[in-house]
Amino acid sequence: MSGTPDHANDHHEEDAHTGPIKTPKQLAWAVFFAFLVPIIVIIMLANYVSTDAKPSAGTEALDAMAVAARIQPIGSIEIKDASSVGVMKTGEQVFQAQCSACHATGAAGAPKFGDQAAWAPRIKTGFEALLHSALGGKGAMSPQGGGDFSDYEVARAVVYMANQGGAKFDEPKAPAAAASGAASAAE
Repeated sequence: MSGTPDHANDHHEEDAHTGPIKTPKQLAWAVFFAFLVPIIVIIMLANYVSTDAKPSAGTEALDAMAVAARIQPIGSIEIKDASSVGVMKTGEQVFQAQCSACHATGAAGAPKFGDQAAWAPRIKTGFEALLHSALGGKGAMSPQGGGDFSDYEVARAVVYMANQGGAKFDEPKAPAAAASGAASAAE
């Protein structure tokens, strides 16, 4: 009876003194991680400390330009060159400047420039309906296609595009103010 308990007690004492590393492979891994873990911790701490100087994604609220945009006055004044006030753009010029962005490629369902099949049903509705759509917007197209042209200039662009699509619309009449300005310029 005295031999069995002593032997079990000796084995238990031997396990208590040996430790968790029993093979050279385990020792190599332990040494590797003993160096790797502190290096990773140091890198993470250095990154954490230095993040104050780095802007985070979405925190541009205090950027100088963002603040200026938020505190700008409600109204604004736009000064245009006085020499171009009396000069009206042709339909082709308006098309190139504004309409070609969508009508040249057919983007957002716009009828492509010169595509008679796409323009035929629209031409059947007449010039006034086309002009109303151009001035007021239709589908994905904003009013005036998002441009800054006079109604007369937009009308000229509508005639230009529709005529390239097979229509035979006449050039719209110049507004009275532009016509009198052009007449006085001719004299």
